[in-house]
Amino acid sequence: MGTDKNDHTVDDTDRRILASLNDDARKSYRDIANELDIALSTVSTRIKRLEEADILQGYIPLIDATALGYELTAVIHVKISRGNLIEVQNALSERDEVFGVYDVTGSFDSVILARFRSRTELNDFVKDMLAHEDVEHTTTHLVLNTMKEEHRIPVTPHEEP
Repeated sequence: MGTDKNDHTVDDTDRRILASLNDDARKSYRDIANELDIALSTVSTRIKRLEEADILQGYIPLIDATALGYELTAVIHVKISRGNLIEVQNALSERDEVFGVYDVTGSFDSVILARFRSRTELNDFVKDMLAHEDVEHTTTHLVLNTMKEEHRIPVTPHEEP
């Protein structure tokens, strides 16, 4: 189990390391040290601390969903009743199609982002969601074109206010 995120202050060296990993998460510690002109041991120690603090949460490949047949992306607004928001969100989070679950303000309680290979898969997903006793209603939007979808977090030097 990681340490508390609040126990670790992210300084400019951490930010520079994170920015380097953002460019290429497969980059070796040695390459990062050379790029940033810092000691290899500093890179290793800093990355380990960032991982333990759950600031650096993992390393994943960025995969083109359409290359794997996921032609439809849906943005689904969900109205949830009976104060069971967390229960419903946790259940939706477990679904393989879902890549985002958000608490939101406004007339809906949650926004779900999901990918599907066909209209049939989307239809089945929405009907299954509506069958949940705590889901009042949904509104589904299909994404026509993706202009930008960035999974990396911008890492910039810390600026004092």
